[in-house]
Amino acid sequence: MSDSSVLRLSRSVCVFYVCFLVMAAAPDSPLYLGLDFSTQQLKVVAIDGNLNVVHQDNVQFDSELSEFRTQGGVHIHADRLTVTSPVLMWIKALDLLLNKMKRAGLDFSRIRALSGSGQQHGSVFWRKGASQTLNQLDPDRSLHHLLQDSFSVWDSPVWMDSSSSQQCQDLQAAVGGALRLAEITGSRAYERFTGNQISKLRRSRAEDFQDTERISLVSSFAASLFLGGYAAIDYSDGSGMNLLDIRTRNWSRICLEATAPHLDRLLGPPLPSMSVLGPVSSYFVHRYGFSESCKVVAFTGDNPASLAGMRLQQGDVAVSLGTSDTVFLWIQEPRPALEGHIFCSPVDLQAFMALLCFKNGSLTRERIRNECAAGSWEDFSAALKDTPLGNGGNIGFYFDTMEITPSAVGVHLFDSDDHEVSSWSPHVEIRALVEGQFLSRRLHAERLGYSILPGTRVLATGGASSNREILQVLSDVFNAPVYTIDLSSSACLGSAYRALHGLVAESGVSFFDAVKKAPKPQLVASPNPTAKQVYDEMLKRFAQLEDRVLHKTCS
Repeated sequence: MSDSSVLRLSRSVCVFYVCFLVMAAAPDSPLYLGLDFSTQQLKVVAIDGNLNVVHQDNVQFDSELSEFRTQGGVHIHADRLTVTSPVLMWIKALDLLLNKMKRAGLDFSRIRALSGSGQQHGSVFWRKGASQTLNQLDPDRSLHHLLQDSFSVWDSPVWMDSSSSQQCQDLQAAVGGALRLAEITGSRAYERFTGNQISKLRRSRAEDFQDTERISLVSSFAASLFLGGYAAIDYSDGSGMNLLDIRTRNWSRICLEATAPHLDRLLGPPLPSMSVLGPVSSYFVHRYGFSESCKVVAFTGDNPASLAGMRLQQGDVAVSLGTSDTVFLWIQEPRPALEGHIFCSPVDLQAFMALLCFKNGSLTRERIRNECAAGSWEDFSAALKDTPLGNGGNIGFYFDTMEITPSAVGVHLFDSDDHEVSSWSPHVEIRALVEGQFLSRRLHAERLGYSILPGTRVLATGGASSNREILQVLSDVFNAPVYTIDLSSSACLGSAYRALHGLVAESGVSFFDAVKKAPKPQLVASPNPTAKQVYDEMLKRFAQLEDRVLHKTCS
């Protein structure tokens, strides 16, 4: 056989193989779209009915939309407290992303439902008349051109903003104190929370506020683009505003009155997070080829969407071990406190999620590694393996920078008799750091209503989740098995899962039944038989010593 005949045969085989793969992939099978309007980029994931990722893409704000002159996706103003993002940047990013997807050959007509998430606490102020514009979008023009005159505030306040301290004080005073506000809304007053940003804008930019027809969160703003009309704020993202009563799942009258007159009209009624808001706008049908039957499921915040992406279940706790450590909790009976946040669950109307953030995470672990293990993670891990559970009663608090939970700073070391000491051997210090961090995570989780039950799982993510010895300590302190899960795009993936669930939720199908085909987390550590006794007792001492540290720091 000649070389040319072999080449023709090879090409024929390749063509047949490609055709076989296309047929096997069922090109008309349904897809579900998840988007994430995060701080630095807009991301998208498409999954099929078996929950396999079939497409993903992103738009980086700083580099791909450089005309908006953002750094890290934001504008930091001269006072260093005010931090905003241009709303038109988010819209132009969506234009760019959809065109990328179209060029990549994604068949939009296969998408049965879409949902998404937005960075929590960001707010969008629609100008009077914007609803009419949304309802009459011309598919021959880009969204950012069509909507360029639709906002009374061009730069949206985002989660990094801390310029509303006075409004926080006013709100807490109006409702009867910080703890009372936490009992109503799930959190004490925070500068970045939307209610306080609204209150500030009403006072500082009264004319712009008067020209506002609707106030959205980033999540409901993004849903509005797809819906062609104002989308409701969902319960879960609405919980991060200092305005929603997390138990009645409606706006708190006292919080609304303390923030702005007739605010309920500007916000619209909140809806369950799994609600189908309606079909996608005809704009997307005609411009990109979406099906007229494609449904828009309520968008939510990035943290609730991440909980969905992790598929956290009742009793579970997720610990993200990154630059800062974050703890996500699934809880049934919340106990709001002055620290942490309680949100309505994005996947179960009867449940809640809690969020705790700890600033001193991996950077502190790296410092102790450098000082006590000569920069070697292998030696760091060996020290954890060679020291006993409970560390001989030694307890350490490592707050290299001012901690969020609790509000304390400095390094504080205590021996087994609760006497403060100045130093330990390197091995003792390494275990004291890791045990102390995880005792703190457990203590503050329990204060928000979390309790370790039979069947409890700990899901570990983030950079340090690759270290088995660190995860063994986590398993021992929580007395629960630890699983790892790859969550490089958890909010995006969670949004796609929620899009799929939204179509069947009204039929009584639970979120977990809807996503049961998703990849399972991998078991990496189980608690030692003596761990419960050791750490239940140690936790009591830890709580008392933390109070001493707080008193010392504040005095």
